[in-house]
Amino acid sequence: MVRHACRGLTRIAAFLRSAVSRPPVATTRSARLTSLLGVALGTAFLVCFLTGLLSHLIQHPPAWFWWPSRPVGLYRLTQGMHVATGLACVPLLGAKLWSVHPRLFVWPPVRSVVHATERATVALLVAAALFQVVSGVFNVARWYQPMPFFFTAGHYWSAWLAIGALLIHLGVQLPVIREALTSAAPEVAAGTALSRRGFLGTVAAAAGVVTVATEVQTAAPLAPVSLLAPRRPRSGPQRVPVNRTAAAAGITIARGHEAYRLIVTGPARTLSLRLADLEAMAQHTVELPISCVEGWSSTGLWTGVRLQVLAELTGADPRRAEAHVESLQAHGRYRASMVAPPRLRDPLTLIAVRLGGEPLHPDHGWPARLIAPNRPGVLQTKWVGAITIRAAS
Repeated sequence: MVRHACRGLTRIAAFLRSAVSRPPVATTRSARLTSLLGVALGTAFLVCFLTGLLSHLIQHPPAWFWWPSRPVGLYRLTQGMHVATGLACVPLLGAKLWSVHPRLFVWPPVRSVVHATERATVALLVAAALFQVVSGVFNVARWYQPMPFFFTAGHYWSAWLAIGALLIHLGVQLPVIREALTSAAPEVAAGTALSRRGFLGTVAAAAGVVTVATEVQTAAPLAPVSLLAPRRPRSGPQRVPVNRTAAAAGITIARGHEAYRLIVTGPARTLSLRLADLEAMAQHTVELPISCVEGWSSTGLWTGVRLQVLAELTGADPRRAEAHVESLQAHGRYRASMVAPPRLRDPLTLIAVRLGGEPLHPDHGWPARLIAPNRPGVLQTKWVGAITIRAAS
Protein backbone atom coordinates (compact mmCIF):
# COMPACT_ATOMS: atom_id res chain seq x y z
CA MET A 1 0.00 0.00 0.00
CA VAL A 2 2.80 2.37 0.92
CA ARG A 3 4.56 1.50 -2.35
CA HIS A 4 1.40 2.27 -4.36
CA ALA A 5 0.93 5.52 -2.48
CA CYS A 6 4.53 6.58 -3.16
CA ARG A 7 4.14 5.64 -6.81
CA GLY A 8 0.96 7.73 -7.02
CA LEU A 9 2.64 10.71 -5.38
CA THR A 10 5.56 10.39 -7.78
CA ARG A 11 3.21 10.43 -10.76
CA ILE A 12 1.33 13.45 -9.39
CA ALA A 13 4.61 15.32 -8.83
CA ALA A 14 5.77 14.45 -12.34
CA PHE A 15 2.48 15.68 -13.79
CA LEU A 16 2.62 18.97 -11.85
CA ARG A 17 6.25 19.52 -12.82
CA SER A 18 5.37 18.90 -16.46
CA ALA A 19 2.35 21.23 -16.32
CA VAL A 20 4.38 24.05 -14.82
CA SER A 21 7.48 23.71 -16.94
CA ARG A 22 5.98 23.02 -20.37
CA PRO A 23 3.35 24.73 -22.51
CA PRO A 24 0.65 22.70 -24.30
CA VAL A 25 3.03 22.42 -27.27
CA ALA A 26 6.79 22.65 -26.80
CA THR A 27 7.27 25.11 -29.63
CA THR A 28 4.82 27.66 -28.12
CA ARG A 29 7.73 29.12 -26.19
CA SER A 30 10.71 30.12 -28.27
CA ALA A 31 13.64 32.49 -28.28
CA ARG A 32 11.90 34.52 -30.97
CA LEU A 33 8.69 34.88 -28.95
CA THR A 34 10.67 35.89 -25.87
CA SER A 35 12.69 38.40 -27.89
CA LEU A 36 9.60 39.97 -29.47
CA LEU A 37 7.97 40.30 -26.06
CA GLY A 38 11.21 41.74 -24.72
CA VAL A 39 11.32 44.40 -27.44
CA ALA A 40 7.73 45.44 -26.71
CA LEU A 41 8.24 45.43 -22.94
CA GLY A 42 11.58 47.23 -23.18
CA THR A 43 10.10 49.96 -25.39
CA ALA A 44 7.14 50.49 -23.07
CA PHE A 45 9.38 50.49 -20.02
CA LEU A 46 11.84 52.95 -21.57
CA VAL A 47 9.06 55.43 -22.43
CA CYS A 48 7.61 54.96 -18.95
CA PHE A 49 11.03 55.51 -17.36
CA LEU A 50 11.83 58.67 -19.34
CA THR A 51 8.43 60.30 -18.77
CA GLY A 52 8.57 59.36 -15.08
CA LEU A 53 12.06 60.86 -14.81
CA LEU A 54 10.74 64.03 -16.44
CA SER A 55 7.93 64.25 -13.88
CA HIS A 56 10.46 63.81 -11.07
CA LEU A 57 12.66 66.60 -12.46
CA ILE A 58 9.67 68.92 -12.77
CA GLN A 59 8.72 68.32 -9.14
CA HIS A 60 12.30 68.41 -7.83
CA PRO A 61 14.17 70.57 -10.36
CA PRO A 62 17.98 70.64 -10.17
CA ALA A 63 19.80 73.86 -11.02
CA TRP A 64 20.36 72.86 -14.67
CA PHE A 65 16.76 71.83 -15.40
CA TRP A 66 14.29 74.06 -17.24
CA TRP A 67 10.64 73.31 -17.96
CA PRO A 68 8.51 75.70 -20.07
CA SER A 69 5.08 77.03 -19.22
CA ARG A 70 3.75 76.39 -22.73
CA PRO A 71 2.12 74.41 -24.25
CA VAL A 72 -0.24 74.23 -21.31
CA GLY A 73 -1.11 70.56 -21.85
CA LEU A 74 2.41 69.19 -22.31
CA TYR A 75 2.64 67.69 -18.81
CA ARG A 76 -0.82 66.19 -19.28
CA LEU A 77 0.54 64.44 -22.39
CA THR A 78 3.82 63.21 -20.90
CA GLN A 79 2.28 62.00 -17.66
CA GLY A 80 -0.55 60.36 -19.57
CA MET A 81 2.09 58.50 -21.61
CA HIS A 82 3.84 57.52 -18.38
CA VAL A 83 0.75 55.95 -16.86
CA ALA A 84 -0.40 54.43 -20.18
CA THR A 85 2.91 52.67 -20.86
CA GLY A 86 3.13 51.61 -17.21
CA LEU A 87 -0.28 49.96 -17.44
CA ALA A 88 0.66 48.33 -20.75
CA CYS A 89 3.65 46.80 -18.95
CA VAL A 90 1.31 44.72 -16.76
CA PRO A 91 0.25 42.15 -19.43
CA LEU A 92 3.57 42.51 -21.27
CA LEU A 93 5.55 41.66 -18.14
CA GLY A 94 3.25 38.73 -17.35
CA ALA A 95 3.67 37.33 -20.87
CA LYS A 96 7.42 37.85 -20.80
CA LEU A 97 7.79 36.02 -17.47
CA TRP A 98 5.58 33.19 -18.77
CA SER A 99 7.77 32.81 -21.85
CA VAL A 100 10.99 32.45 -19.83
CA HIS A 101 9.89 31.02 -16.50
CA PRO A 102 11.11 27.44 -17.17
CA ARG A 103 14.62 28.87 -17.54
CA LEU A 104 14.29 30.73 -14.26
CA PHE A 105 14.13 27.42 -12.37
CA VAL A 106 16.78 25.34 -14.14
CA TRP A 107 19.01 23.09 -12.02
CA PRO A 108 21.70 23.63 -10.92
CA PRO A 109 20.83 27.32 -10.42
CA VAL A 110 24.48 28.44 -10.68
CA ARG A 111 27.10 26.92 -12.98
CA SER A 112 29.87 29.52 -12.89
CA VAL A 113 30.72 32.99 -11.62
CA VAL A 114 29.57 34.54 -14.90
CA HIS A 115 26.34 32.55 -14.80
CA ALA A 116 25.78 33.55 -11.18
CA THR A 117 26.24 37.22 -12.10
CA GLU A 118 23.79 36.90 -14.97
CA ARG A 119 21.23 35.16 -12.74
CA ALA A 120 21.59 37.84 -10.05
CA THR A 121 21.00 40.55 -12.65
CA VAL A 122 17.89 38.76 -13.92
CA ALA A 123 16.61 38.38 -10.35
CA LEU A 124 17.13 42.11 -9.73
CA LEU A 125 15.43 42.98 -13.01
CA VAL A 126 12.40 40.80 -12.28
CA ALA A 127 12.08 42.07 -8.71
CA ALA A 128 12.45 45.74 -9.69
CA ALA A 129 10.04 45.39 -12.64
CA LEU A 130 7.39 43.71 -10.50
CA PHE A 131 7.84 46.38 -7.83
CA GLN A 132 7.45 49.14 -10.43
CA VAL A 133 4.33 47.66 -11.96
CA VAL A 134 2.59 46.74 -8.71
CA SER A 135 3.38 49.99 -6.89
CA GLY A 136 2.41 51.99 -9.99
CA VAL A 137 -0.99 50.30 -10.17
CA PHE A 138 -1.49 50.96 -6.44
CA ASN A 139 -0.63 54.63 -7.03
CA VAL A 140 -3.09 54.97 -9.92
CA ALA A 141 -5.76 53.50 -7.63
CA ARG A 142 -4.53 55.69 -4.73
CA TRP A 143 -4.26 52.60 -2.53
CA TYR A 144 -1.25 53.32 -0.34
CA GLN A 145 -1.99 51.10 2.64
CA PRO A 146 0.02 48.11 1.28
CA MET A 147 3.09 50.35 0.76
CA PRO A 148 4.91 51.12 4.05
CA PHE A 149 7.06 53.74 2.31
CA PHE A 150 6.64 57.01 0.45
CA PHE A 151 5.53 55.91 -3.01
CA THR A 152 7.32 58.58 -5.07
CA ALA A 153 10.75 57.90 -3.53
CA GLY A 154 10.43 54.12 -3.71
CA HIS A 155 9.12 54.20 -7.27
CA TYR A 156 11.85 56.58 -8.42
CA TRP A 157 14.83 54.69 -7.02
CA SER A 158 13.55 51.26 -7.99
CA ALA A 159 13.15 52.58 -11.55
CA TRP A 160 16.90 53.24 -11.65
CA LEU A 161 17.56 49.70 -10.39
CA ALA A 162 15.28 48.30 -13.07
CA ILE A 163 16.78 50.32 -15.92
CA GLY A 164 20.32 49.44 -14.83
CA ALA A 165 19.53 45.73 -14.61
CA LEU A 166 17.73 45.94 -17.96
CA LEU A 167 20.77 47.46 -19.69
CA ILE A 168 23.08 44.79 -18.24
CA HIS A 169 20.67 42.03 -19.24
CA LEU A 170 20.34 43.47 -22.73
CA GLY A 171 24.12 43.60 -23.11
CA VAL A 172 24.47 39.95 -22.08
CA GLN A 173 21.57 38.69 -24.20
CA LEU A 174 22.08 40.87 -27.29
CA PRO A 175 23.61 38.10 -29.45
CA VAL A 176 20.73 35.74 -28.57
CA ILE A 177 18.15 38.45 -29.27
CA ARG A 178 19.74 39.35 -32.61
CA GLU A 179 19.81 35.73 -33.73
CA ALA A 180 16.23 35.10 -32.59
CA LEU A 181 14.85 38.16 -34.37
CA THR A 182 16.71 37.52 -37.63
CA SER A 183 16.02 33.78 -37.85
CA ALA A 184 12.82 32.43 -39.36
CA ALA A 185 11.47 30.38 -36.46
CA PRO A 186 8.47 28.20 -37.44
CA GLU A 187 4.99 28.89 -36.13
CA VAL A 188 3.07 26.32 -34.09
CA ALA A 189 1.20 23.91 -36.30
CA ALA A 190 -2.39 24.94 -36.93
CA GLY A 191 -4.92 23.40 -34.58
CA THR A 192 -2.38 22.33 -31.93
CA ALA A 193 -2.00 25.49 -29.87
CA LEU A 194 -2.14 29.26 -30.04
CA SER A 195 0.37 30.43 -32.65
CA ARG A 196 3.10 32.90 -31.85
CA ARG A 197 1.27 35.56 -33.83
CA GLY A 198 -1.98 34.75 -32.05
CA PHE A 199 -0.29 34.84 -28.64
CA LEU A 200 1.34 38.22 -29.38
CA GLY A 201 -1.99 39.53 -30.66
CA THR A 202 -3.71 38.42 -27.46
CA VAL A 203 -1.08 40.13 -25.31
CA ALA A 204 -1.34 43.31 -27.40
CA ALA A 205 -5.14 43.27 -27.06
CA ALA A 206 -4.86 42.81 -23.29
CA ALA A 207 -2.41 45.73 -23.04
CA GLY A 208 -4.75 47.88 -25.12
CA VAL A 209 -7.83 47.03 -23.07
CA VAL A 210 -6.09 47.65 -19.73
CA THR A 211 -4.70 50.96 -20.95
CA VAL A 212 -7.88 52.27 -22.58
CA ALA A 213 -10.08 51.14 -19.69
CA THR A 214 -7.98 53.25 -17.35
CA GLU A 215 -6.34 56.05 -19.30
CA VAL A 216 -9.40 57.54 -20.99
CA GLN A 217 -10.17 59.11 -17.62
CA THR A 218 -8.40 62.12 -19.15
CA ALA A 219 -10.99 62.41 -21.94
CA ALA A 220 -14.52 63.20 -20.78
CA PRO A 221 -16.38 61.84 -23.88
CA LEU A 222 -14.75 58.42 -23.39
CA ALA A 223 -15.43 58.21 -19.66
CA PRO A 224 -18.23 55.58 -20.04
CA VAL A 225 -15.71 53.00 -21.30
CA SER A 226 -13.11 53.89 -18.68
CA LEU A 227 -14.18 50.98 -16.51
CA LEU A 228 -10.97 50.70 -14.47
CA ALA A 229 -10.31 54.42 -13.97
CA PRO A 230 -10.45 55.58 -10.34
CA ARG A 231 -11.28 59.13 -11.50
CA ARG A 232 -13.65 60.63 -14.05
CA PRO A 233 -12.74 63.96 -15.73
CA ARG A 234 -15.94 65.59 -14.48
CA SER A 235 -16.26 63.95 -11.06
CA GLY A 236 -15.79 65.94 -7.88
CA PRO A 237 -17.00 69.34 -6.72
CA GLN A 238 -17.42 71.92 -9.49
CA ARG A 239 -16.94 69.07 -12.00
CA VAL A 240 -13.19 68.79 -11.35
CA PRO A 241 -11.75 65.83 -9.37
CA VAL A 242 -9.73 66.27 -6.18
CA ASN A 243 -7.19 64.08 -4.47
CA ARG A 244 -6.88 65.79 -1.09
CA THR A 245 -9.91 67.33 0.55
CA ALA A 246 -9.91 70.29 2.90
CA ALA A 247 -10.88 68.03 5.78
CA ALA A 248 -7.99 65.64 5.06
CA ALA A 249 -5.59 68.60 4.94
CA GLY A 250 -6.85 69.93 8.27
CA ILE A 251 -8.23 73.14 6.76
CA THR A 252 -11.07 74.68 8.74
CA ILE A 253 -13.27 76.95 6.65
CA ALA A 254 -15.29 78.19 9.62
CA ARG A 255 -12.86 81.09 10.11
CA GLY A 256 -14.85 83.11 7.55
CA HIS A 257 -13.92 85.65 4.91
CA GLU A 258 -12.74 88.35 7.29
CA ALA A 259 -10.25 86.16 9.10
CA TYR A 260 -8.37 85.25 5.92
CA ARG A 261 -5.23 87.13 4.94
CA LEU A 262 -2.91 86.43 2.03
CA ILE A 263 0.55 87.67 2.95
CA VAL A 264 2.65 88.55 -0.11
CA THR A 265 6.24 89.45 0.77
CA GLY A 266 8.53 91.04 -1.80
CA PRO A 267 11.77 92.98 -2.02
CA ALA A 268 10.19 96.42 -1.44
CA ARG A 269 6.98 95.86 0.49
CA THR A 270 4.66 93.31 2.07
CA LEU A 271 0.97 93.02 1.23
CA SER A 272 -1.75 91.74 3.53
CA LEU A 273 -4.75 90.98 1.35
CA ARG A 274 -8.22 89.94 2.40
CA LEU A 275 -10.31 87.80 0.07
CA ALA A 276 -12.33 90.93 -0.74
CA ASP A 277 -9.10 92.70 -1.73
CA LEU A 278 -8.20 89.89 -4.13
CA GLU A 279 -11.69 89.92 -5.64
CA ALA A 280 -11.53 93.72 -6.08
CA MET A 281 -8.36 93.48 -8.19
CA ALA A 282 -8.43 92.94 -11.96
CA GLN A 283 -9.78 89.42 -12.55
CA HIS A 284 -8.68 87.13 -15.38
CA THR A 285 -10.22 83.84 -16.50
CA VAL A 286 -8.08 81.08 -18.01
CA GLU A 287 -8.77 77.55 -19.17
CA LEU A 288 -6.17 75.21 -17.69
CA PRO A 289 -5.99 71.50 -16.88
CA ILE A 290 -5.26 69.92 -13.55
CA SER A 291 -2.90 67.08 -14.47
CA CYS A 292 -2.20 64.62 -11.70
CA VAL A 293 0.71 62.23 -11.32
CA GLU A 294 -1.78 59.34 -11.09
CA GLY A 295 -2.61 59.97 -14.76
CA TRP A 296 -6.00 61.67 -14.58
CA SER A 297 -6.57 65.22 -15.72
CA SER A 298 -9.47 67.62 -16.01
CA THR A 299 -9.84 71.10 -17.49
CA GLY A 300 -11.42 73.98 -15.60
CA LEU A 301 -12.16 77.68 -16.04
CA TRP A 302 -10.19 79.45 -13.33
CA THR A 303 -10.62 83.11 -12.36
CA GLY A 304 -8.30 85.18 -10.21
CA VAL A 305 -5.40 87.60 -9.99
CA ARG A 306 -2.27 87.19 -12.07
CA LEU A 307 0.72 86.22 -9.96
CA GLN A 308 2.95 88.60 -11.88
CA VAL A 309 0.68 91.50 -10.79
CA LEU A 310 1.15 90.56 -7.12
CA ALA A 311 4.90 90.35 -7.69
CA GLU A 312 4.96 93.82 -9.25
CA LEU A 313 2.99 95.25 -6.31
CA THR A 314 5.76 94.11 -3.96
CA GLY A 315 8.42 95.84 -6.08
CA ALA A 316 9.75 92.70 -7.81
CA ASP A 317 10.62 92.30 -11.47
CA PRO A 318 8.58 89.29 -12.70
CA ARG A 319 11.17 88.58 -15.40
CA ARG A 320 13.83 87.81 -12.80
CA ALA A 321 11.78 86.69 -9.80
CA GLU A 322 10.45 83.42 -8.45
CA ALA A 323 7.64 82.84 -5.98
CA HIS A 324 7.55 80.52 -2.98
CA VAL A 325 3.87 79.70 -2.45
CA GLU A 326 2.78 78.28 0.93
CA SER A 327 -0.49 76.66 1.92
CA LEU A 328 -2.51 77.14 5.08
CA GLN A 329 -2.13 73.39 5.40
CA ALA A 330 0.05 72.76 8.45
CA HIS A 331 1.72 69.56 7.27
CA GLY A 332 2.28 67.64 4.06
CA ARG A 333 5.01 67.03 1.52
CA TYR A 334 3.39 69.36 -0.99
CA ARG A 335 2.19 72.17 1.26
CA ALA A 336 4.49 74.60 -0.60
CA SER A 337 5.73 74.97 -4.15
CA MET A 338 8.10 77.13 -6.19
CA VAL A 339 7.02 79.10 -9.24
CA ALA A 340 10.00 79.75 -11.52
CA PRO A 341 10.32 82.93 -13.66
CA PRO A 342 8.86 81.46 -16.91
CA ARG A 343 5.66 80.61 -15.06
CA LEU A 344 5.56 83.60 -12.71
CA ARG A 345 5.52 86.06 -15.61
CA ASP A 346 3.10 83.94 -17.66
CA PRO A 347 -0.31 85.69 -17.80
CA LEU A 348 -2.00 82.29 -17.35
CA THR A 349 -0.55 81.86 -13.84
CA LEU A 350 -3.18 82.94 -11.33
CA ILE A 351 -3.98 83.06 -7.67
CA ALA A 352 -7.46 81.80 -8.38
CA VAL A 353 -10.54 82.55 -6.30
CA ARG A 354 -13.18 81.07 -8.63
CA LEU A 355 -13.70 77.89 -10.62
CA GLY A 356 -16.35 77.71 -13.33
CA GLY A 357 -17.59 81.17 -12.35
CA GLU A 358 -18.27 80.15 -8.73
CA PRO A 359 -16.21 80.70 -5.58
CA LEU A 360 -13.72 77.89 -5.07
CA HIS A 361 -15.10 74.86 -3.30
CA PRO A 362 -13.15 74.20 -0.05
CA ASP A 363 -11.73 71.02 -1.57
CA HIS A 364 -10.40 73.03 -4.51
CA GLY A 365 -8.50 75.44 -2.28
CA TRP A 366 -10.90 78.11 -0.98
CA PRO A 367 -10.20 80.97 -0.28
CA ALA A 368 -7.43 81.09 -2.93
CA ARG A 369 -5.20 78.67 -4.79
CA LEU A 370 -2.39 78.64 -7.30
CA ILE A 371 -3.11 77.54 -10.85
CA ALA A 372 -0.34 77.61 -13.46
CA PRO A 373 0.17 76.12 -16.94
CA ASN A 374 2.03 72.89 -17.73
CA ARG A 375 2.56 71.79 -14.16
CA PRO A 376 1.78 68.71 -12.01
CA GLY A 377 -1.31 68.96 -9.86
CA VAL A 378 0.72 68.44 -6.66
CA LEU A 379 2.45 71.78 -7.38
CA GLN A 380 -0.83 73.68 -7.86
CA THR A 381 -0.87 74.72 -4.21
CA LYS A 382 -4.28 74.99 -2.58
CA TRP A 383 -5.42 77.11 0.40
CA VAL A 384 -2.68 79.68 -0.28
CA GLY A 385 -1.77 81.69 2.81
CA ALA A 386 1.62 83.21 1.98
CA ILE A 387 3.68 84.08 -1.08
CA THR A 388 7.32 85.12 -0.95
CA ILE A 389 8.69 86.86 -4.04
CA ARG A 390 12.47 86.81 -4.36
CA ALA A 391 15.20 87.04 -6.95
CA ALA A 392 15.48 83.88 -9.01
CA SER A 393 18.41 81.68 -8.08
